[in-house]
Amino acid sequence: MSAFANILVGGVFHAAVLFLVAAGLQLVFGVQKIINLACGSFYALGAYFGVTFIAYATQLGLSPWLIFPGLVIAGLLLGVVGPPIERMLRSVYGRDESFALLLTFALVLMFQDVFRFFWGANPRSLDNAYLIYGTINTRDFGVPVYNLLVIGAAITTAAALGALLGRTNFGRIVRATAENRAMAEALGVDVRRIYSVVFTLGAALGTTAGALIVPTAAASLDMAIEFVVEAFAVVVIGGLGSMPGALVGSLIVGLMRAFAIVLYPEFEVLAVYVIVIAVLLLRPAGLFGKPVA
Repeated sequence: MSAFANILVGGVFHAAVLFLVAAGLQLVFGVQKIINLACGSFYALGAYFGVTFIAYATQLGLSPWLIFPGLVIAGLLLGVVGPPIERMLRSVYGRDESFALLLTFALVLMFQDVFRFFWGANPRSLDNAYLIYGTINTRDFGVPVYNLLVIGAAITTAAALGALLGRTNFGRIVRATAENRAMAEALGVDVRRIYSVVFTLGAALGTTAGALIVPTAAASLDMAIEFVVEAFAVVVIGGLGSMPGALVGSLIVGLMRAFAIVLYPEFEVLAVYVIVIAVLLLRPAGLFGKPVA
C-alpha cells in the first residue's frame, strides 16, 4: 500500500509540473490559434534561470526556507520574454498553422544556443534543496514536503485560471476574442493587447514550471525537447484548446509514467503513447476537445 502511495504522489507531482506547461500551451492555442513549440524552451529557461536566481540569492543571504517562493518569483519574472516573442509571432496570425510551427521551432533552436552560451553544455542543479522542507512520514510511507508544495501550486493555478477566464471581465473578453476575433475587434476590443497578455501568461506558466522542477531534476539542454513532447501528448489526450483537458491529460500522463517506471521501466515512454494512439483512434478531438464540424 505504501509503495502504491509513493508512486501515486510521484505521478501527481510530475502531472502538476506538466499541467503548468500544458495550460500555457492550451491557453495560447485557444485564444491565438498558435501551436507553440517554444513552450518547452520556456520550461527550460525557467529551470536554468531558477538555478541561477537561487544561487545568487543564497550568496546574498536568502534563507533556505524561501527557496520555493524564490523559484516561483524567478519563474514569474521570466514572463517578460512573452511580449517581444508575441510581437514576433504577429506575422503568422491568420496564416496556415505550419508557419507558426516553423517559427516556434526556430525559437526552440535559438533558445538552445542561448542556454549553451550562458550556462554551458553541462547540466545545472540546486544541490541539497529538494529536502530542505523535510518529509512527511506515516509508518512506511514518506513524501517530501516540496512535492506537496508544487502540487498545491498547480491546484491553485488551475483554480485561479478558471476564475480568471470564467468570472472576470477580462476572461469574458478573452473568450470572446478566442471565439470570434473580428467581432471582438468590431466591438472595440484591443485584440493585440489581449494576445500579448495571453501569450505572456502562457510563457510565465512554462517558465514557472521549469523553475519549480530544478530542486528535483537538473536543468539540461535536452529538457526542452523532452518536455514539449510530453506537453503535446497531454494536449492530444485532453483536447487542443481545452483547459480541463490539460488538467486531466496531465494526470493521465503523470500517473502512467510513474507506474510504468516502477512496474516496467522499458515501457515508460511507450505507455504514454499507447494512450495517445487510443485517444486518436477513439476520440480524435481529445477527451475534452470539440470535434471539428
